[in-house]
Amino acid sequence: MPVTLDPGLLARIRRAARQEQFLEVIPAEEAMRRFRAALDLSPLPAERVALAQALGRVVAETIAAAADAPPFDRASVDGFALRAADSAGATEAAPRRLRLNAEVLACGVAPAIEVGPGTATAISTGGVIPRGADAVVMIEQTDLAEGPEGPQVLLARAAAPGQFIAHAGSDIARGETVLRAGTLVTSREIGMLAAAGLGEVPVVRRPRVAVISTGDELHPPGTKLPPGGIADSNAAILCAAVAEHGGEPLPLGIFRDEEAALADAVRRGLAAADLVVMSGGTSKGAGDVSHRILGGLGPPGILVHGVALKPGKPLCLAVVGRQPVVVLPGFPTSAVFTFQDFVVPVIRALAGLPPREEAEVPARLAVRTPSELGRTEYVMVSLSADAAGDAPGHAEVAGLVAWPLGKGSGSVTAFSQADGVFAIPALDAGAEAGQAVRVRLIGGALRPPDLTLIGSHCVGLDALLDLLAKRGLRGRTLAVGSLGGLAAAKRGECDLAPAHLPDPRGGAYNTPFLAPGLRLVPGWRRMQGVVFRPGDARFEGQEGRAAVARAAADPACLLVNRNAGSGTRILLDGILGGARPAGYANQLKSHNAVAAAVAQWRADWGVAIATVASAYGLGVLPLAEEHYDFFLPEARAGRPGVRAFREVLDSAEGRAALAALGFGVA
Repeated sequence: MPVTLDPGLLARIRRAARQEQFLEVIPAEEAMRRFRAALDLSPLPAERVALAQALGRVVAETIAAAADAPPFDRASVDGFALRAADSAGATEAAPRRLRLNAEVLACGVAPAIEVGPGTATAISTGGVIPRGADAVVMIEQTDLAEGPEGPQVLLARAAAPGQFIAHAGSDIARGETVLRAGTLVTSREIGMLAAAGLGEVPVVRRPRVAVISTGDELHPPGTKLPPGGIADSNAAILCAAVAEHGGEPLPLGIFRDEEAALADAVRRGLAAADLVVMSGGTSKGAGDVSHRILGGLGPPGILVHGVALKPGKPLCLAVVGRQPVVVLPGFPTSAVFTFQDFVVPVIRALAGLPPREEAEVPARLAVRTPSELGRTEYVMVSLSADAAGDAPGHAEVAGLVAWPLGKGSGSVTAFSQADGVFAIPALDAGAEAGQAVRVRLIGGALRPPDLTLIGSHCVGLDALLDLLAKRGLRGRTLAVGSLGGLAAAKRGECDLAPAHLPDPRGGAYNTPFLAPGLRLVPGWRRMQGVVFRPGDARFEGQEGRAAVARAAADPACLLVNRNAGSGTRILLDGILGGARPAGYANQLKSHNAVAAAVAQWRADWGVAIATVASAYGLGVLPLAEEHYDFFLPEARAGRPGVRAFREVLDSAEGRAALAALGFGVA
């Protein structure tokens, strides 16, 4: 009995018999090259979303902190706020006695009583440090007693200045760059943004990906399949993968191998989405349908049809205008394989996302890291390449240096800044400098920055790194102070070490500290000065150095100092000439922290750069126009990241950005 064929099916068979199965089978590298050359792979435009909706999104532009975190000096334990000098010599056998002030500083309570000599104030974890106090002792190390003038606190152990105090702005400083474009927002960034006072986030718009399934045999998952029917698993896989890699899937459904309906679906996909993905219909039979559809949508059209891959040979890559249209093989394994290799990079590029992997790498610890006996401690670290292994991106050959991020348990930024963690065993009292450690990477494979800067921090540096980021280069800064950066540069552990080190004998900045193997890259000029609250007659209208001398001689005039090793501390110590003003032991680690302490009346004066003082509404008495320069290890001078940074530094755009911040440029 003769077999009768459907005329439409017969016509398709005849067309397929007349054509080649593939236009041209080419190597995968060439296929990718052609595809990428026809696309604009820049991240999509920005949109602003509420903080709660920012999870998993990519930051579209630089975000600066709107507030200090913590917003005030706060206690990190329950205990008593006091002057550390009053605890000197305290032992269990001979405790120090301090009169207890008549207030208890619970969280949210503003101090009303200044901590004077010989007194202490009860304070809870998170409580505001009162004026006059520069340390907190744990309640477990104290006892209470009655004295002639009322309740007393008995101290069994001496306290160090700054003990158990988290200073204002020590974690996040107002105006500090907290996130840069390209940063993936995870739960740790959400916490950091919230702490920085931000309720909305500029993020890259998610690329919309239209997903089309083709095939007479396909049916929705969960439905009863007729003879020869197949559940459409590809659409489910592809939609999930789109979302997994930062896109927004738009499933358009299943379409028969019928040209008009399929062409209409592709047009709707192009109108609604940034990218169209079809699965099935790339080989002989339905292939001519795909060709005619894609060829009729506009140039450049089909770029690749047939790739030397197994699985994945039938892959078809096309572009309409600048919109990609990808026709994947129908078999799920082939579809997923080619999707991962060819489509995922496009989605992630449009979403602003980098590739991600997970790994563990060996590293050398940069500095000694103490640990409490009896508990396994996981230390968050930032990684840089050392002098013996200057090969970023090749951890198997590069020597890596692990820098602990010692901001403490109250920090919301440390985890975001970490490349990974290593463990200190419970029976170890710490890990020594130079010790080999295994670092478990956070969030994927190690992505060493294009430029590592270790030393003094400056908001001007943030501005230049923003310009560098626009060139597609990532810079990382580790703020360890000018002397710490100089030491790192001598050891070859950074590309550049920003510093502002005055010659103790007077005169030149930075050049006297040059060592063999280092050169100096000139930066910019910053005004360092005495910062004070406007209207304070002790400083208003005075000359800077004379004001320092008068303030140093006044025990009621509290200084807020900088940490040892910082250029600001070296400058102030030179002016003081050995004097130790009230508050000298109160040492903070940033210009912002100094400005916050003065603005909030916890201190009366300090030394900071004029740009930061202005941001806090403070007055400034000039002390010195310092040189903020960069120590450069000679061995790293030719690195692309170093050359690009120097180009940005010397560019008109870079000079304009620095001048806008109030810095002097040549």
